[in-house]
Amino acid sequence: MLKGKVHKYGADVNTDVIIPARYLNVSDPAELAKHCMEDIDKDFVNQVKLGDIMMATTNFGCGSSREHAPLAIKASGISCVVAKSFARIFFRNAINIGLPLLECDEAVEKTEAGDNLEIDLAKGEIKNLSNGKEFKAKPYPDFMAGIISAGGLIEYTKKRLQRRT
Repeated sequence: MLKGKVHKYGADVNTDVIIPARYLNVSDPAELAKHCMEDIDKDFVNQVKLGDIMMATTNFGCGSSREHAPLAIKASGISCVVAKSFARIFFRNAINIGLPLLECDEAVEKTEAGDNLEIDLAKGEIKNLSNGKEFKAKPYPDFMAGIISAGGLIEYTKKRLQRRT
C-alpha cells in the first residue's frame, strides 16, 4: 500500500524538465534527486517527502529516453506516478527501475495538488483520502508487478536466477 501527498503537473512533462540535461553526467540516484523537477518546479525537492505521489495529465515523460528521469523521481522519494498517459519509453524505463506508474484519467481529473492518496498497486485502486473519492486503474500483469516489487528488472532477474539454482 502506497500513501502520500500529490505533486501535480500538466501535460507533456518531458524528461528534460524531470532531470535537466546538464545533470546527465551524474549517475548517483541521490545526486539526481537533488535536481529532480528543478526546471519546472524549483520547490519540488524541498517539499517532496518519502512516499509522496506525482501526478500529471497526458504524455508524461515524453522527450529523450534517458533513464535518469525515472531514477531521479524514484530517488526523490516519489512512490508512484499517476497520469492520464505516459510516453512509452518512459513507462518502460520506470518499470525497469521499479518505479510504479498508473494510468487513470478520473483520478487525475478529480485530484488536486496537495491531496493525500492511498494506492493499492495489486488491485489498481486509488483512494483520495482528502476528498473521499475512489478510482480504479488497471493493475499490472503478474510479471510486471514482480519487476516493480523486486525493485526493478535487475533485482527481479537476480531473484529468478537464484530460484533456478
